[in-house]
Amino acid sequence: MKPKFAYRWLACAAIAGSLLTATAAPGLAATLKMAWAQDATGLDPHKQTAFSSIRLLELIYEPLVRLDGDLKIVPALAKEWTFSADAKTLTFKLDPAAKFHNGAAVTSADVKASFTRILDQATGAAARANYVSIASVDTPDDKTVVFNLSQPDVPLLTAMGSINAAIVPASEIAAGKIGTAAVGTGPFKLESWEPNQKEVLKANAEWAGGKVGVDGINISVLPDENAILAALRAKQVDFALLNDPLVATLVPKVAGLTLNRKPVLSYHVLQLNPSRKPMTELAVRQAISCAIDRQDILDTALLGEGQITGPLTMPLYRSDPNSLFCYKQDLDKAKKLMADAGYKDGFSATVIAATGEPPTAASEAQVIQSQLKEIGIKLDIKLMELNVYVDTWLKGDFDMAVALNGGRADPYTMYNRYWTKAGNLQKVSNFADDTLDELMQKGRVETDVAKRKEIFAAFDKRLTEMSPWIWLYTGYSYTAQQQNVQNFVATPDGSLFGLSKVTLK
Repeated sequence: MKPKFAYRWLACAAIAGSLLTATAAPGLAATLKMAWAQDATGLDPHKQTAFSSIRLLELIYEPLVRLDGDLKIVPALAKEWTFSADAKTLTFKLDPAAKFHNGAAVTSADVKASFTRILDQATGAAARANYVSIASVDTPDDKTVVFNLSQPDVPLLTAMGSINAAIVPASEIAAGKIGTAAVGTGPFKLESWEPNQKEVLKANAEWAGGKVGVDGINISVLPDENAILAALRAKQVDFALLNDPLVATLVPKVAGLTLNRKPVLSYHVLQLNPSRKPMTELAVRQAISCAIDRQDILDTALLGEGQITGPLTMPLYRSDPNSLFCYKQDLDKAKKLMADAGYKDGFSATVIAATGEPPTAASEAQVIQSQLKEIGIKLDIKLMELNVYVDTWLKGDFDMAVALNGGRADPYTMYNRYWTKAGNLQKVSNFADDTLDELMQKGRVETDVAKRKEIFAAFDKRLTEMSPWIWLYTGYSYTAQQQNVQNFVATPDGSLFGLSKVTLK
């Protein structure tokens, strides 16, 4: 272990050295020098699920609408929108100033082509299930788009605020270039990308959203967040995205640095695979839930930097975890459930975890391994590089998985892809349940907020009782910055879109 550790530090030092050389070049006074530990895994905004990819793509691409810091829907490529009285028609008026990075104006044809691609099962779009109520799309003129829905769809507008619903040029779709080139409409153009090394972003002078605060962003990939902190100390980096609470909590101790710490909707979870024995047994899944001490994992792996949570993490719908099934560790109950299921002596299983996303994954897996040993479950931890983990995860090829999944402002948008029978991530959840399916459909069409809260409270309760996954806690997003960086606003979805308004003093 020791030689490997030393090599890792030498590599980080070399990267930091090259970073210093690159940022010392003249003419880059207004360029933000940024670092993060995990690079994007791809450039197709419709297919990417990894946080690291989303964080890059939301600087390049734009959806029709977006969510602000209070999770309210605000204009992006669309200046305004209206629902018909029967809530089955949604009409957008596009921003007439919106242009793609290739200079072409954004038209209704581009919007129609983008959603046609998302809805095509062959695309493998990450959030396809959020848009299946779209029966057809009309384009009465270049700046008007009409979505005709098969049923009222309350959360559709929120779903359209995702970068997974980004508008891309119809011409790029026809040419088969989505994912190989990055032609967006966002505040920054991608000048170059050296995977796992660096990205160079240039400000989009014609961005319809207004003037971008910096000339560009030079992003360095420093896999070890301790190296990022060292680069911040040496003022080689202006701004950094941090994921590891163990590193982030050190930032306030460094003079001249500011830590932005924001509660987020994303959630840490132990995913079980209910299609594999013995997790096919409800009692086994419930036993695992009862054996888990969530607070212990949070305290050990994340220094307590978080909050115990059920499935719903958005403030409007979040429930008291103490009201959910077995949220207080109960080993006696867990052992009885295991015995009832015929597994008194336990069993062996493997849990997968990604290296680096989240950086606490290995620690979380180790605490879970220790806790499940108490009820006879022998857990083998299998660490994977992020791209390998994502591929394995999307195939549902695991017994258990330690995951950090993204949250959404609406429960339906957040979970329909996992917990409805038509969900496009059913392979990941490997679990179908009539009650969950019915509750999701009711919540989708219900327009009364109070009734929606009742529906999703029942969904929350049912999901934790069935225990296909074991929800653990929510954490924080962390960014660190020098004093010369101004105007960055962190949001509950962890977005870095606020970099579009950042200036350097």
